[in-house]
Amino acid sequence: PLFRSGFGDEHTGALSRGNGRHRRNVCAHIQRTARSIQTRTGDRAKQFPVEPFKFLEPSLRLNYAEGVEMLREAGVEMDDEDDLTTPNEKLLGRLVKEKYDTDFYMLDKYPLAVRPFYTMPDPNSKKWSNSYDMFMRGEEILSGAQRIHEPGLLTERAKLHEIDLEKIKSYIDSFRYGAPPHAGGGIGLERVLMFYLGLDNIRKTSMFPRDPKRITP
Repeated sequence: PLFRSGFGDEHTGALSRGNGRHRRNVCAHIQRTARSIQTRTGDRAKQFPVEPFKFLEPSLRLNYAEGVEMLREAGVEMDDEDDLTTPNEKLLGRLVKEKYDTDFYMLDKYPLAVRPFYTMPDPNSKKWSNSYDMFMRGEEILSGAQRIHEPGLLTERAKLHEIDLEKIKSYIDSFRYGAPPHAGGGIGLERVLMFYLGLDNIRKTSMFPRDPKRITP
């Protein structure tokens, strides 16, 4: 099952923090949600002058290493474990569109080095992690991962990141009571609508937008 865990800062909400048997269940759920948004808003989107949103069934899923290789073939210099810059993220979106003809895709198995300490490592390689991002029209709409639920591994990962264990003691101790494998992701629905409808400003997707300079109405 999945449940809503609350809202983050500004317009970004957390879609789910799942306790399913495997992170792939959560990924599939999120992708079905994105597909549902497309099918239910298709007619309404016609009022906006934007190219039709293209979506593969099933959704395209690439490993991070595959994305890096596509960027290298396009002339980008980057190491296997470098994080994506915003320009490279947008470029990869264009390359994916040209090759696969889709505006929506998932990039899976990010380098462990660029993810938070509580991200679950790939069981088959310490270089990668069980984490993923999802993209629409070449820009990120969701970042998620399987989180570590074992206190011993969580402690080990925190030490590698040189985190003061005393400051996160209550967080680690909470897993000593037992926690199932779980995964999820945070998604901003306004951001989804902005990219889906091809809008130039996220404020146009909210009736009462909030930012550091506007709190009313």
